[in-house]
Amino acid sequence: MRDQHLVSRRTLLQGMAAGTAVATTGLGTSRPAFAKDLVVGFIYVGPKDDYGYNQAHAEGATIIKKIPGVTVLEEEKVPETLDVQKTMESMIELDGASLIFPTSFGYFDPHMLKVAAKYPDVQFRHCGGLWTEGKHPKNTGSYFGYIGRAQYLSGIVAAHTSKTKKLGFIAAKPIPQVLINVNSFALGAKSVDPTITTQVIFTGDWSLPVKEAEATNSLADQGVDVITCHVDGPKVIMETAERRGIFCTGYHADQSKLAPKGYLTGAEWNWSKVYEAFVTEAQAGKPLPNFVRGGLSDGFVKTSAYGPAVSEEARKQADSVKAEMIKSPDYAVFKGPLKSNIGKEVIPAGKSYPETAIELESTDYLVEGIIGAIG
Repeated sequence: MRDQHLVSRRTLLQGMAAGTAVATTGLGTSRPAFAKDLVVGFIYVGPKDDYGYNQAHAEGATIIKKIPGVTVLEEEKVPETLDVQKTMESMIELDGASLIFPTSFGYFDPHMLKVAAKYPDVQFRHCGGLWTEGKHPKNTGSYFGYIGRAQYLSGIVAAHTSKTKKLGFIAAKPIPQVLINVNSFALGAKSVDPTITTQVIFTGDWSLPVKEAEATNSLADQGVDVITCHVDGPKVIMETAERRGIFCTGYHADQSKLAPKGYLTGAEWNWSKVYEAFVTEAQAGKPLPNFVRGGLSDGFVKTSAYGPAVSEEARKQADSVKAEMIKSPDYAVFKGPLKSNIGKEVIPAGKSYPETAIELESTDYLVEGIIGAIG
């Protein structure tokens, strides 16, 4: 029924006359003309209950619904095609949305940018950090979180738990944000035991459940006893690991229900923190930042509660490192001397990069101790 509703909304919008359209950080801000009552739209590329990327955003939207004067619209399973443009226009034309969060990476260009140009009085904020001052419209922007530190903490717990000293990481694509997570997890593990290895498998896309299950089974067959991931919906990976009797750490949201015995901890988004800030500023008529980033200390990301298999030793070390991370914004996971897994020096001795370092945005390597290749 929901899909039929979505189609009817988009079909209705297509029949409308074109003339009916509604005529940052220190990097820059744009001022919306909002009243206290606010209609906010959230768009997801997958189901809201995927135990992953989309669910993390939907959980943030749930918190926004509790704010007085706010009406929340949600559309799920919207592909990164012209369909998302129709959905955004539908929210604006039919429901009066004046703030829209298109959450998937592929929604930004060209889709969100085209709709934003058509509706200059509507504010659009995209998850992914792609907004650039001077290049993109002022009524658009980006927000993202530094989740690498949480992955580092997962690596610490994984290393303490592993008996084989073989960890596994199932990832979608070798883009910088994914590589930062793979490397952070591996470095966290190596901080416990320098000899430990992390084997990575790239599936090729964000949601390929069959390949994800095959990758999990393949790693388990090779003696890997702790697995994590960076895919849109970790559900299949967590469930397969549990069936195989191995451990797992989660990503995006809390997946502990999927693996009650083997779930150790996880790196989670806390998007409610971001969405609350945007909405309250919009209701007050304040300028909305165009470029927003934050990490553990800002409450943008968090770690899952420890599972029953996590030892006291693992808890103590992970908690100690986490406290240091929250205390110091300059805490560096990436520090030299550091080599890639093909022997190339990627960070020289005496150099370190905190999570905010722009250099990490162009990460194109896997660190020493990772088994696998980018291309």
